[in-house]
Amino acid sequence: MSATSQSTQPQGDGDLVNQDLLPTAQSDRHWDWKAIAALWVGMVVCVPAYMLAAGLISEGMSWNEAVFTVFLANVIVLVPMLLIGHAGTKHGIPFPVLLRASFGTRGAKLPAVLRGLVACGWFGIQTWVGGAAIYTIVNVLSDNAIAGSKLPLLGIDIGQTLCFLAFWALHVLFIRQGTESIRWLELLAAPLLILMCLGLLLWAYIAADGFGPMLSAPSQFAAGGPREGQFASVFWPSLTAMVGFWATLALNIPDFTRYAKSQRDQMLGQMIGLPIPMALLAFIGVAVTSATVLIYGEAIWDPVALAGRLGGVGVVIALLALVLATLTTNLAANVVAPANGFSNLAPGKISFRMGGYITAGIGIAIFPWKLLETTGAYIFTWLIGYSALLGPIAGIMLVDYYLIRRTELDRDGLFNHRGPYGYRGGWNLIALLALVAGVLPNLPGFLKAAGFVASVPTVFETIYAYAWFVGLLVAGSLYYLLSPRSR
Repeated sequence: MSATSQSTQPQGDGDLVNQDLLPTAQSDRHWDWKAIAALWVGMVVCVPAYMLAAGLISEGMSWNEAVFTVFLANVIVLVPMLLIGHAGTKHGIPFPVLLRASFGTRGAKLPAVLRGLVACGWFGIQTWVGGAAIYTIVNVLSDNAIAGSKLPLLGIDIGQTLCFLAFWALHVLFIRQGTESIRWLELLAAPLLILMCLGLLLWAYIAADGFGPMLSAPSQFAAGGPREGQFASVFWPSLTAMVGFWATLALNIPDFTRYAKSQRDQMLGQMIGLPIPMALLAFIGVAVTSATVLIYGEAIWDPVALAGRLGGVGVVIALLALVLATLTTNLAANVVAPANGFSNLAPGKISFRMGGYITAGIGIAIFPWKLLETTGAYIFTWLIGYSALLGPIAGIMLVDYYLIRRTELDRDGLFNHRGPYGYRGGWNLIALLALVAGVLPNLPGFLKAAGFVASVPTVFETIYAYAWFVGLLVAGSLYYLLSPRSR
């Protein structure tokens, strides 16, 4: 993980520098487009992504409307991915250091931690999913030996708790080894994950003699349907939620592109690795679930539950594949960003490794299984809610890097409180003002969606449906208007 061996490395102030935050040395930039694409495949193939279309279909969409919504959202979020990723490749810096250019050498800690806390939530969710797969494997092989009554406070049984902690411990082993171990895991796992998905699709097609009724079911929004004319009211908040799924990575993608060989490698790798695999996985989720209606007499969206129905050695193979898929996603998407973010809080005391340990601890403390209890809580509260927070940060970063700085940064200044990014005591008040202004329009809608208030004016519910877009445009525009044009 460390950035070493360049004579031009900035020294800077002690509270801004450690080896994990310094610009990546040229000798360490060996990720080609295949490695970047493999990274994305490893992150895309996961249980939450597989289940994304489930929420859309339950809201009334047909399978093709659901898959198109997922695809379009990922094309949209790919744009800031590529643009922000440019900074990582050009300057070799991670996300928390890039934030210093717009928020200040001290102010950058706030958005870095906000992004990190979202990742901690995702880390907990993915660890819970992987632990559930292990729990199912053990119960299938032992005739439900570890199934039991729910523990007070936790709401899960002792077997689920132990499997969750075992999968959590596996993550800690990779955190200890650093980012390079994650790259190798992604490269090895990507082809296996692709084969797993295609194999699952083939099994469903053969077992059901076709994919089943779900693919032939019309949209509820079509003419004569029970929700005719209401498509837009579901499509736009759903699109925002799907954008929110990877809005996290759109911010901290420099954590990975700083290791890319060239801009071509980071751009090509992301374009190949994100939108199409996401749409394909959404289709596989819909098609396989449609087939389960014919095979088992009910729609089984959860791949862990489906694997438990297979029986024999098939269940073990399927669930081990799920464990691998969840591990690759979690390490890349939900460990690197918060580890760097927490390291940025106190570089002299918190390394990437220690930041990863903090992430793992918070991932346990949030009780992630509570976030997955209902589809509404998952999509409309969790996904849209944090997109309302991250959209403004993306808007500020994009405007600062492209419209104000024209992609040029003072590398030494990023590590020095007395440099051009010191602002007032290390805080850029304009960026903070723009961040607050970008979040505020979405706050009433979030409070309503989360159940904190019974009702809000309709206009705020409408704004919340576009939370990521509104936050990005409001914060980015205000930041541009208030900032000096050259600095």
